[in-house]
This record gives sequence, C-alpha cells and structure tokens, in this order.
Amino acid sequence: MQATADSTKMDCVWSNWKSQAIDLLYWRDIKQTGVVFGSCLLLLLSLTQFSVVSVVAYLALAALSATISFRIYKSVLQAVQKTDEGHPFKAYLELEITLSQEQIQKYTDCLQFYVNNTLKELRRLFLVQDLVDSLKFAVLMWLLTYVGALFNGLTLLLMAVVSMFTLPVVYVKHQAQIDQYLGLVRTHINAVVAKIQAKIPGAKRHAE
Repeated sequence: MQATADSTKMDCVWSNWKSQAIDLLYWRDIKQTGVVFGSCLLLLLSLTQFSVVSVVAYLALAALSATISFRIYKSVLQAVQKTDEGHPFKAYLELEITLSQEQIQKYTDCLQFYVNNTLKELRRLFLVQDLVDSLKFAVLMWLLTYVGALFNGLTLLLMAVVSMFTLPVVYVKHQAQIDQYLGLVRTHINAVVAKIQAKIPGAKRHAE
C-alpha cells in the first residue's frame, strides 16, 4: 500500500511539473515564458563572458541597486508628501517562504525516485542486459565525443535552452511535414537496427 501511495504521489508531482513545463515551452503565457526564456538566455550569455562567481555577484549587485534605490525613493516620497505608508517591501517581508517538512519530503522522494531509475538504467546499459540497447548507448557516447570536441558544455546548454523554447512551437506549426520526415528517419533506423540484430548472434537470440 505504501509503495502504491508513493508511486501515485510521484505521478502527481511529475504531472504537475510536466503541465507547467508544457505551458512554458509552448508559450501559452507569452509574458511568463518570455521572462523565463529571457532570464535563462541572459544568464547563460553572461556565463560565456564571465565566471560563475562574477555573474552571481553582478546579479546580486543589480538586485540590491534596484531595491535600495526604490526604498530610498519611497522614503523621500513619503517625507515630502508626509505620508506613513511604511516599508515598500513590507508585504514581501511578511510573506512565508519556508518549506514545510511535507514539501521537503515530497521533493526528496521525487529526486530519489528519478535518481534510482537513472542508476538502474545505467547499470542495465553498462552491464549489457540488452546488447542492442548497449550498442545504441555506445554509439551515442561516441557521437558525443565529436560534439564535445566542437562545443563546450556551456555552448551546448545554451543551444539546448534555445531549442527547448523554439522547437515545440515550430513543431506545432509544421507538425504534418515534421512527422512525415521523422517517420522516414525512424523507418531507416529500424532497418539498420534489424540488420545489426541479424548479424550479432546475441542480439538475434534476444530478439527471438
């Protein structure tokens, strides 16, 4: 019963995150997606020019400059107009931002669930439980060595973020044509895999 409850809870958490991610990536709220995309892009572009420490320091200084300037402005305005509005950030200072024990447990369980699944999948691939899957993984790693030689990790991350916020929208607009080409590619890949399975005795027996 406990395992079933944990699985249901993980499914609910994953469903909620998935829904929020889809809303962002498909630009269903243009303002919210624009802020997230712009912030990520600005942060990554900053990291290409400066160190992580410098970027964090500059962001903190920018935020402090904005809040201090606004606090001084409101204080002067209150003094001139002789009003008693109080601290301009009072509502945010009184806002509860601590995580409850239940929330911490929920996110910890979710992280544990995905870490365990990832470790199991890596064990399956590296210990060759399925020969074809391990060969596919080896080919992927081999291709990544060439990708790594051309781009550093930060550049790849930047390309990934841009792709995440552009490809889903492009796919929605040109779904029929893209599905057609993907079908052709999938058919070709399946044919190649079938030939490999036919030539490798272990893979052939597994397939049978």
